[in-house]
Amino acid sequence: MKISSGKALMAFVSSAMVLLPTMASAETVMLAPNDFVGISFWTISMAMVAASIFFLMEAGRFSTKWRTSMVVGSLVTIIAAVHYFYMRDVWVATGETPTVYRYVDWLITVPLQMVEFYFILAAVAAVSAGIFWRLLIGSLVMLVGGYLGEAGMINIWLGFAIGMAGWFYILYEIFAGEAGKVSAESAPESVQAAFGTMRLIVTVGWAIYPLGYFFSYLGGAADPILL
Repeated sequence: MKISSGKALMAFVSSAMVLLPTMASAETVMLAPNDFVGISFWTISMAMVAASIFFLMEAGRFSTKWRTSMVVGSLVTIIAAVHYFYMRDVWVATGETPTVYRYVDWLITVPLQMVEFYFILAAVAAVSAGIFWRLLIGSLVMLVGGYLGEAGMINIWLGFAIGMAGWFYILYEIFAGEAGKVSAESAPESVQAAFGTMRLIVTVGWAIYPLGYFFSYLGGAADPILL
């Protein structure tokens, strides 16, 4: 299947919009060659722009049932890229990564990542909308609890507990809940493999966030600003 000019144009416009914030500040914000945090922001941002264009361009090659998942994936990467471009400039200018910027990004991208579990299962099996809503709500509980605790709006232990409860609820759903059961019982082997990889990312990859919260705000072993 050929990629339509409309899809190509959409990918181009999306990438151009991402670059606008950095072009506007290029004269005043310079990236030092030994600023590895700033370099990592830049590298990851460009990789996400490339991934977004790739997902959008390739979506037309897939059957209709997979296109929503591909587009949602591109939304995650393009939104994250915009935020990382901006956060890179803030870091270079101030040496800080304010908490609010991280959570603005996560408030959009994390729920989108969670509902990807639903979309890949819905493409191959009959699944209830409850999976979608449970994963969405679990991710929002996790994020809201973490933000309120980090921002000092509630007790830091309470924020940590709420955030962990949301994360554990998500893990239960994708391992032992309806989503996990549908994957194990109704999904083909290829989808089970993809589901398992996503589950590993949410379990192991995301563990860095509660660890960072704990050592920064509860254990006192790190600088909250740097984290």
